[in-house]
This record gives sequence, structure tokens and C-alpha cells, in this order.
Amino acid sequence: MTSLLPELLFETSGQAPSPSKDFYYLAVTRTEVIWRWWKITLRVKNLALPGERKQSHEDFVNDARLQQQVGVVFGTQILEYILNLCEGKFDYLERLSDKILLRVLSCLSYKDICQLSQTSHRFNKLCESKELWEQAIRDSGHELTPEVEMMANFCGWRKIYTSLYLTPVQLSTEEDEEDEEDEEEEAELH
Repeated sequence: MTSLLPELLFETSGQAPSPSKDFYYLAVTRTEVIWRWWKITLRVKNLALPGERKQSHEDFVNDARLQQQVGVVFGTQILEYILNLCEGKFDYLERLSDKILLRVLSCLSYKDICQLSQTSHRFNKLCESKELWEQAIRDSGHELTPEVEMMANFCGWRKIYTSLYLTPVQLSTEEDEEDEEDEEEEAELH
């Protein structure tokens, strides 16, 4: 399965927190972690050349100092994600093409699609996409009339799907389950 992964697994860049103006670049490939930095200074006399540090995944996992630098510059969530990549914990689903993911989403229930849409920006975009809901309507077995298609283009394919093709029982059951989950979460907080 790892052979399906691209060579570059992750990359990001950014500026260090204030007051520093230094610029950093982080990349994770299949075999190594690359950390680059550019020291930014206002003084011409203090010429600082860019630097680069490459480490194997194993070395990065054991290098607390570099992990601390990554955490300071990019935050703990990015650091945890990088550590997971270095330990071979890949997010395969997130790496599939949109076309394949739309096909997978078309096999899910309305409730599951709604829940999946909350997991990441990418899944939210796909779960809200015209393509997904248009395909769901076409796959429902109901005839797609020009009037319905015109309404869908005006109001949105998801709205038409929930209005015309989802039975009131399905919709209310899913809304009731969501309300119960919300009530359970509120009870846990109090």
C-alpha cells in the first residue's frame, strides 16, 4: 500500500512566531524529513546563509530538539502529524483522488456523508459538492426531469436530494439521532 504514496508526503512553510522574522520550510518524503531555514536580519553585516538539515524518519522521531523547533514554528498538530508519518501511520483515504472519493461517498448514507463532511476541509468540500448530490439523485432510480434539474441548478443539488429523494422518515430519524448525540455531548459537559 505504501507504494501508492507519492514521494513527497507533506510540505509546509512559514515564518517563526514574533519577534523573529526567520522563514522555515518542512518537508516529509517517504524516507526523510527535510528542515530548511532562512535567518532574516536587518543588518547587512550579519549575513546569514540559509541552512538545511535532512534526517531519516527514525532520526527525526528521536530528535527532541528538532521536534521542539517544528512545534514552535508550525504548532503541535503539525508536529503530531509529522511524527505519525514518520512512524508509518498514513492517511490513505485523504490521499485518494476526488473522483475515487466521490465514488466512495456515493455508497454512504446521508447521515454518514454529513458526519464525514465534518472531518476535514477537503471532505467538507466533497460532501457539499454538486457532483456528489447530482450523482446521488441520478443513482436513486427516480426520473430526473428537466424541471428538477433546473431547480437543482438554482437551489442546489443537495437541497433537492433532501427534499425530494430522502423520505421524511429517513430525514427525521437522522435528525433525531443527531439531536440525541447533541444532548449526550451537552450532558457530558455539565
